[in-house]
Amino acid sequence: MKTLVFLEHHGGELVKNSLAVLSKAASLGDVDGVVIGSGVRNAAAKAGAFGAKKVWVADDASLEAPLPQPRVDVLERLVRDHACNAVLFGQSVLAADVAAGLAARLDAGLNWDLTDLVEQDGNLVGKRPALQDSVIVDVGWKNEPRIALFRSGAFDPQETGGEAQIEDAPVELQDFSTAAAMVEQAHAESEGPAIEEAQVIVAGGRGLGGPENFKLVEDLAQALGGAVAATRAVVDAGWYPYSSQVGQTGKSVSPKLYVAVGISGAIQHKVGMQSSGTIVAINKDANAPIFEFADLGVVGDLHEIVPKLTELLKQRGS
Repeated sequence: MKTLVFLEHHGGELVKNSLAVLSKAASLGDVDGVVIGSGVRNAAAKAGAFGAKKVWVADDASLEAPLPQPRVDVLERLVRDHACNAVLFGQSVLAADVAAGLAARLDAGLNWDLTDLVEQDGNLVGKRPALQDSVIVDVGWKNEPRIALFRSGAFDPQETGGEAQIEDAPVELQDFSTAAAMVEQAHAESEGPAIEEAQVIVAGGRGLGGPENFKLVEDLAQALGGAVAATRAVVDAGWYPYSSQVGQTGKSVSPKLYVAVGISGAIQHKVGMQSSGTIVAINKDANAPIFEFADLGVVGDLHEIVPKLTELLKQRGS
């Protein structure tokens, strides 16, 4: 079985979720990666350490903008020329667009929001949460190539060493693929790591009382060297940017430490952070659902607890 993994990159580095999917695919057999962009050859070379036997590199100025259709053109050619049986993607806005476009172009099946992939009797079987993540169902494909999109945080990258063979991928773009141009690319301002990459996350909920109190969460995150996240209710209320939302309709994360401040722990939020290594909850309501799955719970007024915790961390670090 020939598997191809789409390796997304930002700032000259392959993103964590793509490397995680690559590691998972490598555990099932030989896998190739593909990196598409401009000036990406150095980043592509790093994929060998995560299990890629070969990395196809489409390095061209016409691919500099992160637009989906040109990437679909490159992938379509690779899949057809090399008879790929499966094409795997880590969840992101760009990856979702590319995966959907490739499925339409190849008349192939696409399964999304997968959290695992196994081989049974020579066939690939995907695992996908259903019914608000209360059950896991098996999903399959009726034809090839099998295209799959994996939830962020479903796997961790496993660096096993090794080097990948680097091959140039042909870049032949369709006329309609070059019709769109990127006018501007905005980047959210952030002083800490992105929540998808962070080893420590401090998340705030409606229990903070108002947007001005997110300074408590930001200060604690800074003291811990982590990132700031928020619940859907907070984002919907306009207290914090959408890019920070964790949950069923936001991002899934898997940090080593997740500190939930003023978060009740609704199932929609739980599904986005339940794979965290250690979960610490701070809430004044002793009956809040989050205490049912937190590793450590602190019942009390977060407006008193969080500043004291932050100060202790600063003293320890000084």
